[in-house]
Amino acid sequence: MFKAIFTNSFGILFSRILGFIRDLLTASTLGASIYSDIFFIAFKLPNLFRRIFAEGAFTQVFIPAFASTSKKAVFSANIFLLFISIILILTLLVNLLPALFTKAIAVGFSSETIEIASPYVAINFWYLPLIFAMTFLSGMLQYKNHFATTAFATSLLNISLIVALLLAQEKSSPEIVYYLSYGVVIGGILQLIVHLIAIRQLGLSKILFGGFKHLRLKSKLIKKDTSKFKREFFPAMWGNSTAQVSAFLDTFLASFLLTGSISYLYYANRIFQLPLALFAIATSIALFPSVARYLKNNNELKALANLKKAFWFLAYLLTFSTIGGVILSHEITWLLFEHGAFDANDTKNTSLVLMMYLIGLIPFGLQKLLVLWLYAKQMQLSAAKIATASLLTYIVFALALIQPLGVGGLALASTMGGFVSFTLTVRVFGLKNFFDIIRSKNLIYLLISSTIFVFLLLIFKNFIQAYM
Repeated sequence: MFKAIFTNSFGILFSRILGFIRDLLTASTLGASIYSDIFFIAFKLPNLFRRIFAEGAFTQVFIPAFASTSKKAVFSANIFLLFISIILILTLLVNLLPALFTKAIAVGFSSETIEIASPYVAINFWYLPLIFAMTFLSGMLQYKNHFATTAFATSLLNISLIVALLLAQEKSSPEIVYYLSYGVVIGGILQLIVHLIAIRQLGLSKILFGGFKHLRLKSKLIKKDTSKFKREFFPAMWGNSTAQVSAFLDTFLASFLLTGSISYLYYANRIFQLPLALFAIATSIALFPSVARYLKNNNELKALANLKKAFWFLAYLLTFSTIGGVILSHEITWLLFEHGAFDANDTKNTSLVLMMYLIGLIPFGLQKLLVLWLYAKQMQLSAAKIATASLLTYIVFALALIQPLGVGGLALASTMGGFVSFTLTVRVFGLKNFFDIIRSKNLIYLLISSTIFVFLLLIFKNFIQAYM
């Protein structure tokens, strides 16, 4: 388990380092301006649908279904054609009516800004079918316990965008956004190519391509498996997509605030997502196959033992990340982004948003781990209900806090949703199971080490402020 966790973590870390270089160049080139807002809007739309259709929900339902079906080739071909058809139709609609979709995600934009942003939205959306195809292939690779390709593949997107930014030096802001938009599409193509290479090397090509050849003749044999997949997918899709709907609403509401607010949310969220992806998501991806396998074999004690190890591993990492991020939020933002067009006021606003996000890092991260228990037990509907409650909590707090706290209120509302999601997940997971995990000397060690860490960081903060 830990080998897979470290493989995922290292791949994510490598990708995120490149991502921060990309963001540093973006901040230096575009700052927190109307054109940076436009690019983040254009890139957010395919990312929203990518996470709804492609990532979490699809993988969590596809892997168990793929493992259990006796007609793997035909089943996988059928599922792929079903989803890629829907996604391609959606992509064509966005390209035919880009202004309509841009307006939907950024209502606060003026008509002139919508007109400027529309062609960028159309270009960026082609990333979605590419990344779905990649996610489909990554599900097959995970079935073979191969995680490295997917973990490192995101770095190709970041490399593509970094190259685009370097080539766009000295260009005007509209041209820079065009370079970035085409860089997104090229990055998606590169990610797909490396997954196809991995599929071939692991001997999965026969399953991948054989299914298309025999689909028409054998489609009736997988009718039951396909129907079960559809029933489980839609609750899982909603359960996984509420965080993306929340991010969509963030952008929607931030478009009514001062210029740069969307960018503040983006830059702060990029920092927040680093420990979340590096530790929580990497651990969850690595743990899911083994927990699902133990529960399928009615070995709940072994599944809980693995979950307990991962829980404390994650609790330590997330706690130290939260403490370090909150205390040093200004310094981190200043170091990463305050260059070129990104000024001291942008640093101040972004660091405030970052603090609001980081308060929710621990519940967000631990919830991602515990919710695996629900998916492994095929409790997708319960997970969907929890996600709905979290989203409603976010909406209530976002509307209540946007006026007094501005863009920081939106980030804090997201955090409040995270606390509700964690609490409800613990309840469904089982209070007895949860207290069996936290009744440990690890809790005392965590409290002591956290107190010492706070003290050392405050000393360090005073030291670096003296030289800033």
